[in-house]
Amino acid sequence: MPRLTAAGNRRCQNQRKDFIAAQLQSVYTMLMANDEIHPQKVRPLAARLIFAALKILKENGGEMRGKQVMEEVEKRVQLGAWEKHRYEKSGYIRWRSVLHFYTIDLIKAGFMVKKKGVWFLTPEGETALKLGESALLDAATKAYREWRLKNPRQAEVPETEIAVVEESAKEEEVAADEIEQSAYEQIENFINKKNPYEFQDLAAALLRGMGYFTPFVAPAGKDGGVDIIAYKDPLGTTSPRIKAQIKHREASADVKDVRQLMGLLQKDGDVGIFISSGGFTADAKAAARNSNVHVELVDLPRFITLWRSSIKS
Repeated sequence: MPRLTAAGNRRCQNQRKDFIAAQLQSVYTMLMANDEIHPQKVRPLAARLIFAALKILKENGGEMRGKQVMEEVEKRVQLGAWEKHRYEKSGYIRWRSVLHFYTIDLIKAGFMVKKKGVWFLTPEGETALKLGESALLDAATKAYREWRLKNPRQAEVPETEIAVVEESAKEEEVAADEIEQSAYEQIENFINKKNPYEFQDLAAALLRGMGYFTPFVAPAGKDGGVDIIAYKDPLGTTSPRIKAQIKHREASADVKDVRQLMGLLQKDGDVGIFISSGGFTADAKAAARNSNVHVELVDLPRFITLWRSSIKS
């Protein structure tokens, strides 16, 4: 199979981006231009949604999976039939599209960050919450427009077309964001349907995909502590020698679980990996961070990121 040149690869990436943007463009065009949808409705809704999203992030330690943020926003913000309307062609729900659209403003304002399906509240975003709903949206929109002026898509844009170019640029960013979040959610749903032993097999396969040998994967039965042993070579003569513990449940792994793994790391060169689909409590994270032995904590977002990186390589 012929290899793509760098220029050819860039063309393919640009074509894919244009395709994604085109698929979702109708949603955002309707959002701002449809006779049924007026700015006097959209902006108040956007103000309530982004304020709720940042407040939820603050209440949850400053970070949360985007999917969970959306679920919490739906519980907190009063949404009627208009807000919950589903676009016939795209299948997108209006309030979700509005929230995704205006999170781009929050990101450009430095109020939040999105990475691998996880949303993070910045210190600037926490401070901006004090502005209240409407002023927060105004500040974010202003910051986005300032960012766009400093990063024009074209050297010269007629003044009459600035608003069109601005919305088009944001549509592309939102499209990419929604595609990434959708892909993440599909992988997450696939993993959550696995039973604990199937999830353990996925973890072992991931380690093999990263170049490790897995001579031991615990069989079904009583939990004995170490679920997977992995080596860099077939005989386990070179470091690191990995001892992995796998938990597949909704509840977060606690400090007791992490310390149990620490107690199994007895030799120089031993590294502990704790994979928990339910994440970790704050105490568990602190214990791993301050431990004298090397323990890596892998929650579901990090597990998915490692999988995607392994597939790409």
